[in-house]
Amino acid sequence: MKVLCCGEALIDMIPSGEDFRPLPGGAVFNTAIALGRLGVATGMLTGLSRDLFGRRLAAALAESGVDTGPVVLSDRPTTLAFVTLRDGQAEYVFYDEHSAGRMLRPSDVPALPEAEALFFGGISLAVEPGADTYAGLLRQAGDRLVMIDPNIRPGFIADRAVYVARIERMLARADIVKVSDADLDWLYPGEAPEGQVARIQALGAGAVIVTRGSEGAVCRLAGGAEVSVPAERVAVVDTVGAGDTFNAGVLASLSEQGLLTRSAVRGLGVEKMRTAMAFGARVAAVTVSRAGANPPWRAEV
Repeated sequence: MKVLCCGEALIDMIPSGEDFRPLPGGAVFNTAIALGRLGVATGMLTGLSRDLFGRRLAAALAESGVDTGPVVLSDRPTTLAFVTLRDGQAEYVFYDEHSAGRMLRPSDVPALPEAEALFFGGISLAVEPGADTYAGLLRQAGDRLVMIDPNIRPGFIADRAVYVARIERMLARADIVKVSDADLDWLYPGEAPEGQVARIQALGAGAVIVTRGSEGAVCRLAGGAEVSVPAERVAVVDTVGAGDTFNAGVLASLSEQGLLTRSAVRGLGVEKMRTAMAFGARVAAVTVSRAGANPPWRAEV
């Protein structure tokens, strides 16, 4: 496979009138689904429940062409995320105690499957024991390209110091880091954006992409050059899955350009990264134009 996505799969409870509609979701799940729909050979490593919701998540992965071979099954419950929309912006309340995803342990996944690139992110990097399991998997990355999107949910983090120490160790190994401006302000409060990005690169990270909602995205490459792309102008229904789809678009474009390697990304030039980011913005625009995390198929872009 080209990309192995490592992290959470859950059910988003999306507002529907006075009730909620259950839809497959989760930051890493959304990125895997988007990659599969864009035609990239993708697999997902996660903990899934054998319950009704877990079976629905597994089916959704398969329907989008994602390899579910690395999935670890258990009888624990599926994580639920209740979504509140405020002016189209999503806010979340998670129910995750003792879930199939959260309780993933190193003994469940003794070795990483073959893949050219690894993607990590989301709430799976915030809660133990799963967070430590994924950190351990990253140490097996070898020469694979690594992209990380911490997608920080502060209400999910019980111990800030523990979380920051673990995520900084992981970011130090990342060839591409994608963060939102809100992520940066939480990690390094009170600092200017350029200083925040410099701190991540000082850890050892390569390219750092910062998404800024309707203001588009900017990237500082490993060599220090900067690239920016505007957001696509569309009528926004909600922002659920927007950043996750952007990640998939960037990886899909790099794959199409033959650049899905550590050395290629570490030496990437401005125009090639601009191409990748512009494609990420284009596919994210389709996702925000419809309800829930529903990334586009390649023919829709």
